[in-house]
Amino acid sequence: MKTLTTAFVTVLATISMASAKPEVGQTMPKLATLLPGAALPATTGKVVLVDFWASWCAPCKASFPCFSRLHQKYSGKGLVIIGIGVDDAPAKHQAFAAKEKVPFTLVHDAQHKAAAFFSPSTMPSSYLVDRKGVIRYIHTGFKGAKTEEQYTKEIEELLAK
Repeated sequence: MKTLTTAFVTVLATISMASAKPEVGQTMPKLATLLPGAALPATTGKVVLVDFWASWCAPCKASFPCFSRLHQKYSGKGLVIIGIGVDDAPAKHQAFAAKEKVPFTLVHDAQHKAAAFFSPSTMPSSYLVDRKGVIRYIHTGFKGAKTEEQYTKEIEELLAK
């Protein structure tokens, strides 16, 4: 009976962990497991900004110049930005990425594994992760200069550690 109870509790814990959204303070999963085959930059020991976007999302498009500025200002200091596109059609992802020509990494979540794990509540949604791989900030939506100021403050704080 004890073995059966232990197995049941283990299954329930696994289910609840799988269905729970990542939160501040949790360790970021290895993106390579969520984005099989994607060309991802090295992130070990880096501050990482993971952003979920879609080609149909106007605030997502508005956020890309901000991310480009942040990349140019902080990539040499240890910031890595990864934009994860969630479009169903690879052609829409590719056309959007080609049009935007950003200096940071864009990948397509073709199997929707990353989106399923993170379950972003809105587009764009982003996760700012410290050098130890722990999620420190979560942003939903993009509100122009206000959001860029928040990113700048948080990135500078995390790079200083």
